[in-house]
Amino acid sequence: MSNLLSSDELNKKAVRIRLVALDMDGTLTDGSINIGAEGELFKRFNAKDGLGITAARKHGIIVSVITGRKGPIVQRRAEELGIGEDVMSGISAKKQAVLALAEKYSLPLEAIAFMGDDLNDLPAIMTAGLSAAPADAAEDVKERVHWIAPHKGGQGSVRDLLELILKARGLWDTIVKEYMKEEKGVRQ
Repeated sequence: MSNLLSSDELNKKAVRIRLVALDMDGTLTDGSINIGAEGELFKRFNAKDGLGITAARKHGIIVSVITGRKGPIVQRRAEELGIGEDVMSGISAKKQAVLALAEKYSLPLEAIAFMGDDLNDLPAIMTAGLSAAPADAAEDVKERVHWIAPHKGGQGSVRDLLELILKARGLWDTIVKEYMKEEKGVRQ
């Protein structure tokens, strides 16, 4: 059984999105957890995802990170992208985090998208108005989301989702034109 939407249904949901909540490991990263003797050492992020986040924010879409892990790396990357205030780390109840974001921004659930890749993301996936997964998400997740990105986690899947939303809202061509002007100081 699949929840995947037709292009028309997907576009109708995407045009309503005002907030995108993202899982970290396996969505914004490739899911690798690199641990040394001093604890977590690094995570690998995709610059295309970063540029997508920056462009979405510039055009009124709120971007949040909901992750079960804690650590300075998550916060640092979020700060680089200007989304530090909406990082929710150490979260085991992701559905509750989505509900808290809806309350904080006075948004209906239909205006919230969530992208996650594994079983612990399912409660948030089932709550959000638009649910998405990277191409390499767990099969049980892919069976339950509205849309599956063409790219894997940490390899552009977040950018895929943000482009989908921005195109549905008629903003993508404007964004491309803005970047053609060689805008300075773009966060990736």
